[in-house]
Amino acid sequence: MDSKKELVVPRIENGTVIDHIPTVALYQVIHILGLEKYQDQVLIGNYLNSMKLGKKGIIKINNKHFTKEEISKIALVAPFATIIDIKDFAVTDKFTTEIPDHVENFVKCANPKCITNSEQIATRFDIVDKVNLKLKCHYCEKFTTKDTLVINEK
Repeated sequence: MDSKKELVVPRIENGTVIDHIPTVALYQVIHILGLEKYQDQVLIGNYLNSMKLGKKGIIKINNKHFTKEEISKIALVAPFATIIDIKDFAVTDKFTTEIPDHVENFVKCANPKCITNSEQIATRFDIVDKVNLKLKCHYCEKFTTKDTLVINEK
């Protein structure tokens, strides 16, 4: 009997794999990274069996590597996702996402009276609780949680 595991989502030659994405966050990650418009191969699997999460999502993006800023964005909706860089079918780097201390121009402030919602000012948030994901607006000091998080479309 062959003990080799069969891949549900095929390997990529060069690019990035985002693994261990919570199933409910998979499509948020796709949207955050703009993968709907990416013009190369993007392989997606969701509700796959996972020892770590029970069920997980995975995205494999051909010929694409991400900046620290993009990875920080992923971490907000998929903390502890695994980022794997691939070159010539081999892993060249592998690490877990970490929620940053601050985010700029990414999250929309929920306070309609906040200056960022009426002026052309980039949003700025401090992460005050990384475990429960709680952010504080730099300008109006309103709190945003993972349940009220809105991605800034500006």
